[in-house]
Amino acid sequence: MTEDGRNPDQGRSGEQADETVERYKNDDGTINKKEVIMFTPTKTILDKARQQHYAVAHFNINNLEILQGVVNAAVKLQAPIVLATSEGAIQYAGMNYLYALARTAAETTRIPIALHLDHGRDLKIIKKAIQLGYSSVMVDASHQEFEKNIKITKQVVQWAHPKGISVEAELGTIGGAEDLVESRHILYTDPAKAKEFVERTGCDFLAVAIGTSHGAYKFSGKADLRQDIVQQIHRLVKIPLVLHGASGVPEKVVKEAQKYGAKLSGVYGVPDSQIKLAIKNGIAKINTDTDLRLAFDAAVRKAVQTRPADFDPRHILGPAREAIQQVAEQRIRLLGSGGKG
Repeated sequence: MTEDGRNPDQGRSGEQADETVERYKNDDGTINKKEVIMFTPTKTILDKARQQHYAVAHFNINNLEILQGVVNAAVKLQAPIVLATSEGAIQYAGMNYLYALARTAAETTRIPIALHLDHGRDLKIIKKAIQLGYSSVMVDASHQEFEKNIKITKQVVQWAHPKGISVEAELGTIGGAEDLVESRHILYTDPAKAKEFVERTGCDFLAVAIGTSHGAYKFSGKADLRQDIVQQIHRLVKIPLVLHGASGVPEKVVKEAQKYGAKLSGVYGVPDSQIKLAIKNGIAKINTDTDLRLAFDAAVRKAVQTRPADFDPRHILGPAREAIQQVAEQRIRLLGSGGKG
């Protein structure tokens, strides 16, 4: 950490990373790793995306193979990415383990990588992420009344900003269920309220509700997203906007999983055309979790069923890592962030 408690702005390019490493060399030429944090600030990544009209891929991680798959995709396409840990992932794997995995990825690559806490509702977990050195945290008080949401978000901003850590908040509610987050109803974000919310809280990014849902069971039929809401908020709010519940649920991946035993009838995702339009209208970060889970599931099912005599976990999980990389590459290309690293 720097003297003022901020994370060094690293990882944006190979030359910039090298320059920052030079600043943290000991007299004998070795690196003082206690002082070097290799994550790129999420705000740096998303401000650039907003200015240049593309979106950055946010990928949820909860184990080594998922992390390696998405990082391999980003390195191949030279794209900035946001690695995210949900409260459910933290319960499963432990915050320190996930932080160490993400930090290793940031230290050993030359692309911008941020580490983000996704859907933070437990203030103790949010505080720990700030103390540990995440690039950004999301405080999700969207289930609260407007004034209570403002109060909680302001508190987190006051904790995070002195440490150079940015804050994502949410206004309106995303439908569906994923990890520990669930909502039975979609409450669209009010553009005027969004402007007031951002001004009063000082949050750095805003997740908006325009009709998407968490999980694979997003829609009963055709996706109907309120693109007009994104347009209005983008005109009123001068910070990056975020879209949750936007996985594509690729038909090819779903069929592969079903072929090997998955029960996934009636699953639908957000069409690519709607994603492109949302980016055009002002979305700068798009979250992906369900697509990664589906790819992982399909590959593991196939490996177990087609090689029943093979009990080496590497031969079971390796194909899952490759499948996740393929899905992540598709998402990065769709979002237009390839070559932006």
